[in-house]
Amino acid sequence: MGFIDLSASLGRNFGSIGVALNEINTTIELSPANELCMLGIQSDRALSCLTQLCELLNVSNKLQLDIKSLIPEHVGLGSGTQMSLAIGMGLSAYYNLGLQVRDIAVLTSRGARSGIGIATFEQGGLVVDGGRGEKTLTPPVISQMSVPDDWRFILVFDSADQGLHGDDELKAFKELPSFPAEEAARLCYLLMMQGLPALAEQELKLFGDVITQLQSSVGDHFAAAQGGGVFTSVAVAEVMKTLQAEGAVAIGQTSWGPTGFCMVKGKALADKLEQQVQEKFAHLESVTVMQASVRNTGGQVIA
Repeated sequence: MGFIDLSASLGRNFGSIGVALNEINTTIELSPANELCMLGIQSDRALSCLTQLCELLNVSNKLQLDIKSLIPEHVGLGSGTQMSLAIGMGLSAYYNLGLQVRDIAVLTSRGARSGIGIATFEQGGLVVDGGRGEKTLTPPVISQMSVPDDWRFILVFDSADQGLHGDDELKAFKELPSFPAEEAARLCYLLMMQGLPALAEQELKLFGDVITQLQSSVGDHFAAAQGGGVFTSVAVAEVMKTLQAEGAVAIGQTSWGPTGFCMVKGKALADKLEQQVQEKFAHLESVTVMQASVRNTGGQVIA
């Protein structure tokens, strides 16, 4: 849901806020096999990850990988991190290795910038991480809070677009201008003294205002690398403008997009806005919308 300090003005870079969702998830099952094989959803990325981790952990890859569900790739929802952690923790349970989530994260080089994907797999809920210092292996959690059950997210997808990833993402970060230290300080103050207290007291509108401000600030900073706007997708930007006009709060883009998000209170309002968007933007064939609830617990490993 956004970075906090992109200038490392106090010696720590990035720092971010994010949340775990229920309805979009990665679910895998590992079982014995005569050779490495895959069932369910096919994913070369998952197969490569399993092979790499078996080599790193020095265990046999004679396994059947059954993928029940996968987070869509390159839409800003942390698919790579969740896949790596799910497979790694699955292997740890299968071979009784006793590894922790952060052990897998280090092995698979996750958390190079945001630590949200690691922390939400560990704990769920809304997480703020402390970014990266000189000796950081994975960004530390500095706040983890449960989110009220009736706070709903509305997600807007654009299948015709993708967020920056891989080498393009690294190049974009290198070419971004310096982030003003005073703006990083303002965002930290807003989050610490307004956003998180608002969440604790279940004031969605106030919490949402902080997220919108954070997203607007960081989005403006990233604009040159994502087509000139706060949103990567012009279509998503149009839909988000309508949702905001209808009362949604916490308006933003997750990671490099193209997925947009906002929040409302109550499933009834979420249902209403979801239907309105589907009807009003039916002509945008690449755009889809869905709602999601917050998962206040971490990833589940069943041996």
